[in-house]
Amino acid sequence: MTSILTYTSRLAPTPSGYLHAGNAFSFTLTWLLVRQSGGKLHLRIDDIDAERTRPEYVEDIFQSLNWLGLDWDTGPVSPEDFVERHSQLRRLEGYNQLLNSLEQAGKLYACNCSRAQIATSSVNGIYPGTCRHRKLPMNAPETAWRIYVPENTRIAIREISGRETKVPLDTAMGDFVVRRKNGLPAYQIASLADDLQSACNMIVRGSDLIPSTAAQLFMAQQLGLKAFTEAIFYHHPLLRDSTGQKLSKSAGSASLKSLYAAGQSPATLFQMIAKALQLPDQRVKEAKDLLAQFSTTLLPFGRITLPHF
Repeated sequence: MTSILTYTSRLAPTPSGYLHAGNAFSFTLTWLLVRQSGGKLHLRIDDIDAERTRPEYVEDIFQSLNWLGLDWDTGPVSPEDFVERHSQLRRLEGYNQLLNSLEQAGKLYACNCSRAQIATSSVNGIYPGTCRHRKLPMNAPETAWRIYVPENTRIAIREISGRETKVPLDTAMGDFVVRRKNGLPAYQIASLADDLQSACNMIVRGSDLIPSTAAQLFMAQQLGLKAFTEAIFYHHPLLRDSTGQKLSKSAGSASLKSLYAAGQSPATLFQMIAKALQLPDQRVKEAKDLLAQFSTTLLPFGRITLPHF
């Protein structure tokens, strides 16, 4: 197990749809780890992709977390407070500082390839580096910024279990986008900057985001940001429906809103989590019941299926 005893982490929902049971699973695990360690939990709402953000989705984040009984120590306390003080669009200066540092270090290049061009020339959807040596102007309109990922780049991720996950970033992500064509920072930069600002030393994510973790560690390594490269991660298994498909907003997975709007309690969800964690008493009703039994030695690494409820 890791030697870090006190965790600082975050909940980082995206307001692009209503939260579902998979989100609840991830957020509850993060909350359990932080609260067990006596650490600090930050709420961050990832709205850098403003075109997909809706007020009703922001409202749902607060409603869902309150319904689950998951508290946090820093961050917005209401939708209004989020808009006024905590939107990622208010932190563009910090994101641009990281981008400028990468550019000045010669790590970035401009790319004007369209999605259609990339789709026809890529292998497995990975950008083939078409613009690597074209030396396009960085300030040209409708031009994205990509970071150069050398061949055979392997990124080691320290997991909370004590084991190491190694990711071949060049084949998993390729030269990924760090600034979009509209001039806004991409998710990878914004997430890295926010985790640094919140002093996170432990980050919980679904296993589908392992490549994103590797991408952010790669950028942190390029800039010598030890506060992030020394963090630990827990990539939990994805919650799946009865057909084996992972839950997602885009797939129209059952929302938490449909449960709390119907007056249901989160007990069924917590009992599912208790079963997944193999807790001795699975008759839990509230988050605090899970916390009373929780131990990091019980963190799951296998497949988890959502029961019908």
